[in-house]
Amino acid sequence: MLEGLRQLEYRGYDSAGVATVNREGRLTCLRAKGKLVNLSQRVDEQGAPGQCGIGHTRWATHGKPEERNAHPHLSGDGGVAVVQNGIIENHRILREGLERDGVVFRSETDTEVIPHLVSAELKRRVADGDPVDGTTLLAAVQAVLPLLQGAYALAVIWQLAPGALVVARRAAPLLIGLGEGEFLCASDTPALAGFTRTILPMEDDEVALLSPLGVELYDADGVRQQRMPTLLSGTDHVADKRQFRHFMLKEIHEQPETAQLWVSRHLPQGLSPSMPVALPFDESFYAGVERIEILACGTSRHAALVGAHLLEQFAGLPTAVHYASEFRYAPPPLAPNTLTIGVTQSGETADTLAALAMEAERRKAHGDPAYAPRQLGVTNRPESSLSRQVPHILDIGAGIEVGVAATKTFMGQLLAFYGLAMAFAARSGSRSAAEIGALADELRALPEQLRNLVALHDRRSEALAHRFAETKDVIFLGRGINYPIALEGALKLKEISYIHAEGYPAGEMKHGPIALLDVHVPVVSIAMPGTVFEKVLSNAQEAKARDARLIGVAPEGPDTALFDELLPVPEVSEWISPLLTVVPMQLLSYHIAAHRGLDVDQPRNLAKSVTVE
Repeated sequence: MLEGLRQLEYRGYDSAGVATVNREGRLTCLRAKGKLVNLSQRVDEQGAPGQCGIGHTRWATHGKPEERNAHPHLSGDGGVAVVQNGIIENHRILREGLERDGVVFRSETDTEVIPHLVSAELKRRVADGDPVDGTTLLAAVQAVLPLLQGAYALAVIWQLAPGALVVARRAAPLLIGLGEGEFLCASDTPALAGFTRTILPMEDDEVALLSPLGVELYDADGVRQQRMPTLLSGTDHVADKRQFRHFMLKEIHEQPETAQLWVSRHLPQGLSPSMPVALPFDESFYAGVERIEILACGTSRHAALVGAHLLEQFAGLPTAVHYASEFRYAPPPLAPNTLTIGVTQSGETADTLAALAMEAERRKAHGDPAYAPRQLGVTNRPESSLSRQVPHILDIGAGIEVGVAATKTFMGQLLAFYGLAMAFAARSGSRSAAEIGALADELRALPEQLRNLVALHDRRSEALAHRFAETKDVIFLGRGINYPIALEGALKLKEISYIHAEGYPAGEMKHGPIALLDVHVPVVSIAMPGTVFEKVLSNAQEAKARDARLIGVAPEGPDTALFDELLPVPEVSEWISPLLTVVPMQLLSYHIAAHRGLDVDQPRNLAKSVTVE
């Protein structure tokens, strides 16, 4: 269990815990505040014997990250233990009812209502003569689940049924693994990959009993389900830091490989002008698409903004990008012949999945075939919930990413949008075959450019990082296709160095943000030759006139001599410039955080995959 939890620590690392049951019916629960190493030490010291167990790493939602709020949570008599991902939205009402019945709560969490409810149901059933075994635990959990509102993936054990584990899910990922002489469950594949490659993904509102006799799977109505397991594809499910100090640095250095794999897969030589990029879709996928809407959060949204620029300006398709979390509650009016793209590196982002599901239901209810749902998922995890929800998946193929701050998966998402823009441009005729071919040739040259760029800026950014020792605020400026890169640069710095940073369109600086500038506020400006080059340089001059230290991400040359510090990038076409300008941003943020002695891979308050709203 501890090894599985190590692979899931990217989900949360505020606290951790395990609970086990041995053959004699003794339930042991050990918990620790902070990272998993603290729990491991406690297990080494005290032991956790058993044949069946559950474990959890927590990202705090309800209650501070303290030991008393760590999972597993126990019933009042200590006989039932529960771990849960998600949020029980009606926990306050349930808690008040339990407290009226005399239950004393030990934590501030929403999860703790579950073991108390299950325990009460078990006592009723045993008193009525039900057998003391796993089938009764299953029935008790099935009886409690309708009381819970919200999203959850949960696992329950009972000290009187030491060979039984009950799991359930609703709107949160949960997988069952079929091992050799053992059955397992986890919220993501890396936790299972070291033990089995045979998995059974659970569907919404399903409940399962795992016992030495096998796996029994039931739907919400209690009907037994028969479904064949699947095999994990690929081999990159377990992380290896290799010689690098942090996973984030390793993953930045893997971006040339990410680009090379993408080029090899999607831009092989010999493609025809009518089919300029090899994507896994037939002609019906493209036919009739008149507009695109993209749903995403965080870094994925920044990739989507670059994608929207490409789809509109290169492929001629009107495109809108929405925060998935906002789209759920204020969706725009439905438009016909619309392709909806959900972007989530994990394929498990709760807001994005929920927004896609809501949009599909709205379109199905419309009734007109022109408004029928057409959905695509862009993800790094083709075996995720996203792939089971939408009909088309574009796998960015970046390999497992452990660092919470996304780097190589951002690169993979950008490349996915380049592929889509080229494919739609060829079909719409918005660009000539020569223009599309020129973009393809530039993309084929990208891996070597990235290799040189990563090596150069790893050294330069490390040398520059010490100058940010006392910095508290940084402004990032970009324009056109590089405005989203300014947003991404600011986000990276915030995420891992805890320095306040904001990204702005360069032309908007004089409309308010310029008031922030003085000698203590560095300005990072992205200035790439193209349609807005002179404008960006002019905006940079305005910042320099206010005594701000000016850092340029731009090609070397007389035009960029105004920068106090230059982070040079090759002079390429404006179209592909975001693929290069993001690299200095990533490495500068990394080295500033590392210089400060911060936890780069697991920054405070963050989780890699946000599976709760």
